[in-house]
This record gives sequence, structure tokens and C-alpha cells, in this order.
Amino acid sequence: MKKYLILFSLLIIGLSSCQKLDSTVVAGNQATVDDAKIQAYLTANKLSYTKDASGIYYQIVTPGTDPKPTSSSIVKITYSYGYLNGVAIGSIVGVQAKLSGFNVAGLRIAVTKIGTGGRIMIIVPSGLAHGSSPTDNIPGNSILVYTIDLIGIPAS
Repeated sequence: MKKYLILFSLLIIGLSSCQKLDSTVVAGNQATVDDAKIQAYLTANKLSYTKDASGIYYQIVTPGTDPKPTSSSIVKITYSYGYLNGVAIGSIVGVQAKLSGFNVAGLRIAVTKIGTGGRIMIIVPSGLAHGSSPTDNIPGNSILVYTIDLIGIPAS
């Protein structure tokens, strides 16, 4: 019986010493993986994008006219999006909403870089898209590519 008690104690000590994986470390690793994939994609396709401090890559096709929206602006946009491998997911035409209400952080960041009539193409790392959780049939850790047109900034 004493033998089982010692064995049980060792098992408990062993299990309690197991370290949980810190989600910020995992997210940091995924950001590194995403960035390497994006850079390989840009190189392979001879594309020139600018990397924002947030981690999104963007190319302003048409700057549009000032003023540019802020995160609290109501915007009217049209966008199409897909995966880095070129597979289209869908498109949205003429949606009007408060910019802060869009669930993809990369999209919110990008729209503030153009004015009315502007077009921007962006590559969004998974952490600024839907993260590690599957959403609306989009697998977790998906890098997304958007083409966004800012139709206007309606008065609120």
C-alpha cells in the first residue's frame, strides 16, 4: 500500500509540474510563421507592399481624397477577400458601419490609410484577422488578403 501511495504522490507531483503553454507565446510564434509566409508570397509574386507597425502588409492603389476616416468614423466600403493562395472567400458591396465595428482588426487599420474613393490591398496576418479560432468557415490561423474600396464617410 505504501508503494502505491508513493507512486500516486509522484504522479501528482509530475502532473502538477507540467507547464501550460502561454497563449501569448503561441500567438507570437504564429505571428512569426505568418510573417514568413507573407514575405515568401510577396517575393515569389514580385509584389511590393509596405509593412505597417501592426503587422499588416498594404499597398495603396488609389489614395482617395481627404479626410481619411478615424477608428470612430462611420464608413461605407466594398471589399473582396480570400486566402494567401488565391482562393476567394467572398465579397461585400457597399456595407456601411462604424469602422470600429468590423471584426477584422487588419481591415480597420487599413481603411484609415485611404480617403473617399481610395483603394487599398492588404495582407492580414491571422492574429489581425480571425486569430486561431475558426470563424465563418475560415480555418484558424488563416492569413487573409483583402482589396478594399472606401466609397465614403457618411455623416454620423
